[in-house]
Amino acid sequence: MLLFASCEKISDITRVEGPCKIELVDGRIITTQDDIEILESTGTMTYRDEDGKLWSFTDEEYLIYSCGNN
Repeated sequence: MLLFASCEKISDITRVEGPCKIELVDGRIITTQDDIEILESTGTMTYRDEDGKLWSFTDEEYLIYSCGNN
């Protein structure tokens, strides 16, 4: 029971359904067809590109993101 409770505490990841656009502080815009994940405790955003490579941005590296089929 204790192990299960501990697992819940480290699960502070929010998954946002793609496709997504991410605006970086340097002006670049990243687009992804897949979901993004945000680690709530740090604001770090993670996504996979079209080749399946995993990428991450700290909360200081991106300004805003929008997701969905808008």
